[in-house]
Amino acid sequence: MDRRTGKGEKPMTYTFSNQAVGAIMMALQKSLLEQSDIVPVLTGFEVQIDDTNQLVVMNPPVVEAPSVSTKETIETSVQ
Repeated sequence: MDRRTGKGEKPMTYTFSNQAVGAIMMALQKSLLEQSDIVPVLTGFEVQIDDTNQLVVMNPPVVEAPSVSTKETIETSVQ
């Protein structure tokens, strides 16, 4: 019996799409970089079911890495 509906129907089960797993990993990376709580990001996810019955995150987090100077100085000496 389905606990949510009280009916004898078996509840639908879904798996994460690769995109959804990536969104979770990005949320983790973002929380580590910003030293912030991951829970608000995860609870804010809007999910849909795709045509393969997998969960897809419609609003994945955006992670911005700090800019790094690519200019390198190479010193050479001739002796």
